[in-house]
Amino acid sequence: MSEKQAEISERVQDLEIMAAHQAQTIEELSEELRRAFETIERMQRTLKSLGQRFDALEEVATPKPEITKPPHY
Repeated sequence: MSEKQAEISERVQDLEIMAAHQAQTIEELSEELRRAFETIERMQRTLKSLGQRFDALEEVATPKPEITKPPHY
């Protein structure tokens, strides 16, 4: 094998290694993104539930104002 072929072979090997590392990084980032979305969805459900509980508690705890005519009537 000539020197030029050896250089090309080495460059191809380096590119293959780089592509493999990039593929692994993409897989890791994809998994991290999936976990982040699961966390966000769980937090949204929790927030919705807490909002509903707060609304229900507020209805019970806050007295309704009486509807009366103003004094000048």
